Amino acid sequence: MTSPAEPSAGVGGQQPRKRPMLLAVTACPTGIAHTYMAAEKLQQAAERLGVDIKVETQGSIGAENVLSDNDVRRADGVIIAADKDVDRSRFAGKRVLSVGVAEGISRPEHLIEQVRSAPVQGTGDPGAQAAADGGGGDGGAPRTAGGSGGRERSVVYKALMNGVSYMIPFVVVGGLLIAVSLSLGGHTDPKGGLVIPDGSFWMHVNQIGVIGFTLMVPILSGYIAYAVGDRPALVPGMIGGWIANTGELYDSEAGAGFIGAIVTGFLAGYLVRGIKRVKVPKFVQPIMPIIVIPILATSALGLFFIYVIGKPISWVFEHLTDWLSGMTGTSAILLGAILGLMIAFDMGGPVNKTAFLFGAGLIATGNQTVMGMCAAAIPVMPLGQGLATLLRKRLYTDQERETGLAALFMGLFGISEGAIPFAAARPAQVIPANMLGGAVAGAVAGLASVEDAVPHGGPIVAVLGAVGGVPMFFVAVAAGTVVTALATVSLVDLSERKRRGGAALGEAGGVAVAAAVPTAAPPAPPASAASAASAASAPSAASAASAPPADAAPAGVEAPRERGPESPWAAAAAASDAPAEVPEVLSGYLTEQTVKVRLDAGDKEAAIREMAELLARTGKVADVAELVRTALAREAQGTTGLGEEIAIPHAKTDAVTAPVVGFARSAEGIEWGSLDGTKARLIFMISVPEAAAGDEHLRILALLSRKLMDTGFRERLVAAGDEAAVLEVLREVG
Repeated sequence: MTSPAEPSAGVGGQQPRKRPMLLAVTACPTGIAHTYMAAEKLQQAAERLGVDIKVETQGSIGAENVLSDNDVRRADGVIIAADKDVDRSRFAGKRVLSVGVAEGISRPEHLIEQVRSAPVQGTGDPGAQAAADGGGGDGGAPRTAGGSGGRERSVVYKALMNGVSYMIPFVVVGGLLIAVSLSLGGHTDPKGGLVIPDGSFWMHVNQIGVIGFTLMVPILSGYIAYAVGDRPALVPGMIGGWIANTGELYDSEAGAGFIGAIVTGFLAGYLVRGIKRVKVPKFVQPIMPIIVIPILATSALGLFFIYVIGKPISWVFEHLTDWLSGMTGTSAILLGAILGLMIAFDMGGPVNKTAFLFGAGLIATGNQTVMGMCAAAIPVMPLGQGLATLLRKRLYTDQERETGLAALFMGLFGISEGAIPFAAARPAQVIPANMLGGAVAGAVAGLASVEDAVPHGGPIVAVLGAVGGVPMFFVAVAAGTVVTALATVSLVDLSERKRRGGAALGEAGGVAVAAAVPTAAPPAPPASAASAASAASAPSAASAASAPPADAAPAGVEAPRERGPESPWAAAAAASDAPAEVPEVLSGYLTEQTVKVRLDAGDKEAAIREMAELLARTGKVADVAELVRTALAREAQGTTGLGEEIAIPHAKTDAVTAPVVGFARSAEGIEWGSLDGTKARLIFMISVPEAAAGDEHLRILALLSRKLMDTGFRERLVAAGDEAAVLEVLREVG
C-alpha cells in the first residue's frame, strides 16, 4: 500500500518517490519556550510540505529527541535554528543551514526549502561539496554558519556572545571586590588617588578583585577563540588576550584592553581553523589538537601581536598624548568633550588610558580641571548601561540585566570596566552611546570647571571630598548617564527592529517559495475546527481537496502526525468512543476550576492578579499577594509574552503548596510586551513551589509552547464556548 503522502508508482513501474528526510536542532540561550516553539513550527511545516523531519531540542531540561548517527546518515539536510553554539561536527558531509531560533518560528517553510541548497558541512574531504552538488562543486566547503539568505546569528555574533558570557563573572566579581575594598578600606591621597593601606585586610580583598579584572580580558579572548576554532584555540586565545592587555610587551604604556582581546580571540580562532585544514600524516593527527596546533597558533599569534599590532598601539598612545598636550589652552568645553569621548571609547584600552594619564599627570602641576573632566566621564559608561537595562528590560537577557545591576554599583566607584560586557556584545550600538554620554559629561564638567585632586573618577571621589564643584560634578555624571542610556536603548531597539523586520518580510516570500516547490502531498487534515486554519495555506488546502475521502478524520478528532498508512482514522475514532478515564490536563495541574473563559482585566498587572485569584480556587495558593509579587518580579526581568497572542506568566514561589496551572482568555487582548507586537489573548499562568521548581515548570512550559504553535489548536481554544469545552481542548496538551 502506498502512503497518501507519496505519489503512486508511475509509468513503467517506477518506484514511488522517497520522502525527503531532514534533521533539525533548535536551541535558545534560555532554552525554554522558543526552543520548543521553533521545533513545533518546523514539524508542522515539514508535514505540510511532505517532508519527514526529526527535531532535537536543546532546552533547559537537557537535549531531547537526540539525533542518532543513523539519523544523520539518512538525512538529506540539517536545519540549525539556534541562538547559541551547536556542535556541527556530527553533521560532516551534510548540507547544513544555520539561522537564529526566531527564523524557525517565523518562516519554517522557507528554511525547509532553503536547506536543499545550503553549503555542505566541512569534512576535510575535498570531494564532499562536489559530491553533494552532483559533481559540480568546487571543492570542500569550510565549516560554515549555514546557507545564505537566512537571517542567522553569525559566527561572529555567537563567538562574541560566548566570550562575553564567560567574561561576565570575572567582571562582576573583580569589580565588586575592588569597589567594596575602596569604599570600606580606602581614603583619598593627592599622591595616589584612593589608597588602601598596604598589608591591610581590604588591600588583600582589593588584590583578589584585581586578579579577577586581570583575567577578564584573556577569558574574553580565549572563549571567542574557542567558539570559532574549538578547543585547540582556547590556549592561543587566552595567551593572546593576556599579551593584548599587557602593554609592556610591546612598549606601550597601556594595553589594548577588551578591543585587543576581541581581535586576538578572532585571530586565534581563525588561525587554528586554518591550521586544521593542513593535511598531516596519520601518526601526527593524534597530537595535533593538544600539542602542535596550540603551540603553533600561540607562538604565531603572540609574536604577530608584539611585532605587528603592538607597535601601532604604542604609536597611537604616544601621539594622542602629544595631541592632548597641545589642546590644554583651548576651549574647556571642547577639551572636556574630547576627553569624555576618549575615556568612553575602549574602557581601559590605549585611548582611555591616554586621556586618563593625561589628566592624572596634570594634577601635580596644579591643573585639576582636566582630571575633573575625566572623573565625570569615567562612571558614565557602567551607569548608563546599567540604567539602560532598567529602562528597556525586554531588550536584554536575564544575565545582561543582572550584569546591569552590577555595572550600576561599579559605576558608583568609578570602575568603567563594568560596561565592557555590553560593549563586547553589541559594540556597534554600545560604544557610540558610551562615547556620546562621555562627551556630554566631560563637556559639562569642563564648562563648570569641576576639579578632581586624585587620579580616580566616579561619585566615590566626590563623596570622599576629592572633588571641587561637587553639585556640577553630579550634574555632569547624571547628564552623561541619561544620554548614554537613552542612546543605547534607541540603538539596540533599532537594531532589533531591523532584524525582526527582515525576518517578517522574508516570511511571506518563504511561504510562497515553499508553495511553488513540487513536493509529495501531505496527509489530509482532519475535518474539524483545525481545517479553518489549514485552509489559509495553499499547499494544505490543495492537499486536503485531493486527499482520499476514506482517510478523512471524523469531526472533532484531531489528526495525528501520520507518516504512513498504519495510522487509520478509524482507530482514533474508536479510541475516542471507548470507555476510559478522562485524561488529566498537564498532570492534573490544570482543571476546570482554574479555567476562565473571559478575563476582566485590561492590563498585565491586573491580569496576573486575576489569574492568581483563579489559581487560589484550588486551595493550593497560601499567599495570593506573594504569588502576584513573584509573578510581577518575573515580568520585570523580561516579558513572558511569546507572541502569536500568547502569554505564559510563571512564578517559582512557596506562596503555592503544589504546582498549579490556570488558563484564561481575553476578548480584547492585553498588552504584554510581546516581541511580535501582538496583544495576549490566550494566557496561561504556571506556579510551582521552590522545592519543585527544578524541572517541573520547564516541562510544563515545553508542553504548552509546543502545542500552542498549532494554529488549529489555538483556534479551537478561542472557539470553545465554556470552561468544560476549553478543558476538553486543553486535554490535547497532555
